[in-house]
Parts: sequence; C-alpha cells; structure tokens
Amino acid sequence: MTSRVFPKQFLWGVATSAYQIEGATKADGRGECVWDRFCNTPGKIADKSNAEVACDHYNRWREDIALMKWLGVSTYRFSIGWPRVFPTGKGTVNKPGLDFYDKLVDGLLEAGIRPFVTLNHWDIPQALQDAGGWPARDTAKAFADYAAVVGVRLGDRVRDFVTHNEPWCVAHLGFENGEHAPGIKDPPSALRAAHHLLLSHGLATQALRATASNAEVGIVLNLVPGYPASPSEADKDATQRFDGFFNRWYLDPLYRGEYPQDAIEERLRQGHLKEASLPYIEPVDMKIISTPTDFLGINYYSRAICRSDLVAESENVPRTIAEPGPEAKTDMGWEVYPDGLRVLLERVTRDYSPQKLYVTENGCAYATAPDRTGHISDDQRTDYLRGHLQAIHAAIEHGVPLAGYFCWSMLDNFEWAYGYAKRFGLFWVDYETQKRIPKASAHWYRGITQATAL
Repeated sequence: MTSRVFPKQFLWGVATSAYQIEGATKADGRGECVWDRFCNTPGKIADKSNAEVACDHYNRWREDIALMKWLGVSTYRFSIGWPRVFPTGKGTVNKPGLDFYDKLVDGLLEAGIRPFVTLNHWDIPQALQDAGGWPARDTAKAFADYAAVVGVRLGDRVRDFVTHNEPWCVAHLGFENGEHAPGIKDPPSALRAAHHLLLSHGLATQALRATASNAEVGIVLNLVPGYPASPSEADKDATQRFDGFFNRWYLDPLYRGEYPQDAIEERLRQGHLKEASLPYIEPVDMKIISTPTDFLGINYYSRAICRSDLVAESENVPRTIAEPGPEAKTDMGWEVYPDGLRVLLERVTRDYSPQKLYVTENGCAYATAPDRTGHISDDQRTDYLRGHLQAIHAAIEHGVPLAGYFCWSMLDNFEWAYGYAKRFGLFWVDYETQKRIPKASAHWYRGITQATAL
C-alpha cells in the first residue's frame, strides 16, 4: 500500500465521555443525572446494568493518562459531567467536582496531551429534567451559565471546547422514540428539545468566548450520508427527507440561520408540527444559533441506505444497493462503509464551508476478548480504522480542512442502553478487576500516531 502522509500538525486522539467511563456517580457531591434515573428504570438497559462503577476513571484517571501517553496521542477528547459541577444543573458550584476536571487537565498537559473538552455528552442533571429538560427554554440559559463557569476555571489551559455532543441523539432518541434518557416518546417535544439544544450551543459559545479568551469553540454532530437504494424517484425523495431531518436540521441553523423548509414541511405532514413558523422560536434565536464557530466536529459510524415507504415494493425499481451481509457489519449491526466518511466530509465542506473540521468520533464495536496468553487479536477493528483513515486522507487531498481524528473509544465502556454488551475500546476492560489490556488495534493505532502516516 502506498504510504499516506498526514499534515504535520494533524491531531491524533482518542475520545470518551464522562458518564460512560467515570463511575463514582455518588461521589464528592455529584448530583443525579437523567441516565442515573434511566438506568434504574426496569427494562431500559439491555443487560440491566448501570454506570455506578463503569471504568472507574474517576479514581483511575492517572493510569488512563499513562495509557494515552503510551498510545502516543496528541489530544484527548473527554466530557465534563454537568451534575459533578452543578448537582442540580445551576446554583452553587460543587467544588470537588470541578476540582476533578482541573486535575485531569493538568495531568494531561503534564503528559504532553492536549485536552479537548465537551460540555454536554447527554448527562443533563435530573433536577433540570424535572423542571422541563431540553424542551424548556430555561435549560438553554442554565447550560450557558454552566459553560461560563467551566470557561473561567479551565479556559487558561484548555483551548478546545465542544458545546454539545450529538444533539440529534439527545433530542430524538431521548424525546421522540424514548430509547435513551429521559425515555420520552413525544415528537413535538423532540423538536423543541432540538431547538433549545441549538440555542444553548449559541449561548454557550458566547459565554466561553467571554470567559476563555483563547478558546476555540465548536459543536459535534453525528452526521450520516444517505444513499438511495435504487435510482427510483421515490428512493431519491426518501433520501432527501432523511438528509433534511437527520443532517440539515442541525447544519442549516448553525451555518445558515434557518431550518430547512422541506424538512419543516415533512414534519407538518407527519403531524409533528402544527404550524410552519415553529412558535417556540423567538426573534433573536436563529442569530444566536448561527454564532460563528471555530470548528465543526463530525461523528461518523456508517451510512444510511434509504428506501421509500410511500410506494409498494412492486412499484419500485430493483434495489441497486444490496443489503449488507453480517460479515460487513459491526456488533451494533452498522454497515462498515469507510467511503461514506470521505463523501460526508467533502459534502459538509462544499455546502457549509466550516473553518475547520475534526472527526471527533469514529470506531466500531466487536466482542474480541483476551486469549489464554492475554493477547487480543481484533483484526476487524484494525481493518475498520485503516479503511476510515484512508478515507479521511483522501478527503484532505480533496481540500477538506480536516485538523484531527479521534478514535472512539479509548476504553470499552458503558454503551448507554446496551449496557456493557458492546465493546468499542482500543483497550479491553475487565469490569470485575478494572484491568486495561491494549488490543492489537491499540498497537496498530500507536504505530499511526508515532509515524503520522498510513
């Protein structure tokens, strides 16, 4: 294979989130979050587990920084647990909680690793949810106040801040189909939640810039390129509808200051909206939402193959994209399709012209475990990562302003509604002993970070 050299300043990283790895959910004044409540609701978590211990990162963060240093990464994307800083979402700061992240940042910098901080990775304090949660406008202000406190405390050392991770998941998995916390099934509430998440992003961006003068601020979206299953007009229309609500519903407000009209009309047709004016939008909202950012983070796992449900099977043309077989899917059931990442990066660059892009999550779940010698051979993960790094290299050659790549995830961890059933980590975690073992893919990725070439 021809060597592919990445730009000299390209950032190689790993990513995690607070709720998935920290544990210590009742330690040092931390408040309850919506996922704590969700995990304790029967039938919500596939393996009936919870994140009270998770990877015990709250107590083992020094060990985990040492693993990052061995891995050779130049940056680490982690999230701050909102209920550690504000147990009820607002009011008095919980000093021990904020102190934890202060020490973590110092430890990273001492190890030569650049901290990349996410403020919301889904763990809104339960007290705010009880007061209305993301469908309530007041939550946006509470989030901006929280962002300002973090900016004051960490902004002298942290350069990179992400407001939200995957607002689509928060709004639609949490409030539309109920798969995620808080487990509500009400499409109109999901739309209000999506708007207030975007509004809070704009407010938090302004707050961070006011408190951390050198900050670069962005947001992370989970974007999925849509492919029509056949050349039929029906399938093309289905792809356009998918893109409108999954991708453009977030990209257009952020970069154009408006929601996509075709997606609004589709939601009206579905009965999820009563009027096209979106009555919860106040006059200043779209200007705040479209506050210019320094970067956009993109999380990519797979593509979507779109087939219309508006026509009978017999009326549609034959499918030209075959249903991927099990050998082409990860343990999540997601198709392995690296070129979709290239297509996505080039499309976002062409249509929205972000100043800078990062791939903030990319990875795969495979249930590989140690053999009798302790070795973990996970060739499928290595192949997955290699294919996607080849795709991003092609995107860079085509002019995409991509500045870094974060592998998801550093550690096997609590995978939300799946519990501990899915393993995304470069390091295998024995949840009984908390021992971390590098998988073969970790050794491979270490070679990439040291060589900066494929």
